Amino acid sequence: MKPYAAYAIGAALVDTEIQVTDAELAAMNVEKGMMTLVNQARQRDMLSTLPDHLIRANHASGGSVGNSMIATAMMGAPTYMSCKVAQDADGDIYLADLEQSGVVHGLTERSTDGVTGKCIVLITPDAERSLNTHLGISETLSTDEVDEAAIKSSEWVYLEGYLVTSPSGHAAALKTKALAEAHGVKTAVSFSDPGMVKFFRDNMAAMVEGGVELVFCNDSEALEWGQCDDLDTAIEAIKSVARRFVITLGADGAVTWDGETLHRVAAKPVEAVNTNGAGDMFAGAFLYALSRGESDLRATEYATLAAGEVVKYSGPRLERDACLALRRQFFGD
Repeated sequence: MKPYAAYAIGAALVDTEIQVTDAELAAMNVEKGMMTLVNQARQRDMLSTLPDHLIRANHASGGSVGNSMIATAMMGAPTYMSCKVAQDADGDIYLADLEQSGVVHGLTERSTDGVTGKCIVLITPDAERSLNTHLGISETLSTDEVDEAAIKSSEWVYLEGYLVTSPSGHAAALKTKALAEAHGVKTAVSFSDPGMVKFFRDNMAAMVEGGVELVFCNDSEALEWGQCDDLDTAIEAIKSVARRFVITLGADGAVTWDGETLHRVAAKPVEAVNTNGAGDMFAGAFLYALSRGESDLRATEYATLAAGEVVKYSGPRLERDACLALRRQFFGD
C-alpha cells in the first residue's frame, strides 16, 4: 500500500452557504444549479442584498477536490492535496481543516499578495445549490504547486474539472496527469459542472486525452460531454475517454461502468436540505472504497449512500464521527 489513497490538486475555497428563495436568486441574476466565476465586487454586492440572511449563513472550507480528499481521509484513507491559500484568516481556516481531517498539504509558504478563494453558495428551497466563486489566489495555481513525490506516493490522482478555467491551473492538471502516467498512478477526473464541459470543452478534452482510468460526472455533465439528450449516447461518448466511469443521477442513484459491465445503483429516499458537496462526497467515498480493494459496483453503492447522507445537512461534507458511522454501517468495521 502507498502512503496516500489519492493525490489531488485544485482550488482551495472557503464557502459561505446562504438560504435564499428562487425569487431572490432570480433578482441577483444567478444561474440556478451552476458554478459561476465572479469577482470580489460581485460577491460583495450579492452579500449586501442579503444582510438578514447572513445570520443564518454557514461557513466551511470547501473547493471540490478539497471536500473529496477530506471525506476520503476522514473515512480512514490518508490523502494529499496541493493548493494555494493566502496569508489571511480564510487561509488559516482552510489549512486547519485539511490538517484536522488527515489531509497532508505540504504548503509551508503562503503569499501575502491576494486573498484566499471564496464561494458564495446559494441554497434554494428545493435544496439545489448555485455557486458563485471568486478564486482569489487559487487562480494562480500552477505547475509550481504540483508535487511529484506525493503523486508517486499515491494510489490515485484526482483532478477537478474546475481547473479548466485557469490557464495556469489547467497546465498544472496536465502536468499532474503526465506525472501520474509516468509513475504508474491511476488518474480520475471529475467533470465538475456542466458549464466547465460546455464553455471549456477543449481544455476538458485535453485533461482526458489519451484516456483516463476513471471519470466522475452527473447526468447533466454527461449529456453535455456527449452533446446529446439521452444518457445511452452520453455513456458511449464517455467510454471513448475513460476506462471506467460513474454518472450520478441525484435521487435516482447512479450508473457505473467498470470496464466490462454497466451497473445501475438505486438511491435510498432522503429529505434533502442542501445538495452542496454531494458530488464531492460521492467521489471521496468512492475513492475510499477503492482503497479498501472494493469493486466499482460496491464503491458506487457506498458512495451513493454517502452522498445521500450529506444532503440531509447544511455544509459540504459530514463530520468525522458521521463518516466513521457511515463506514461501519456499510462495511461493518
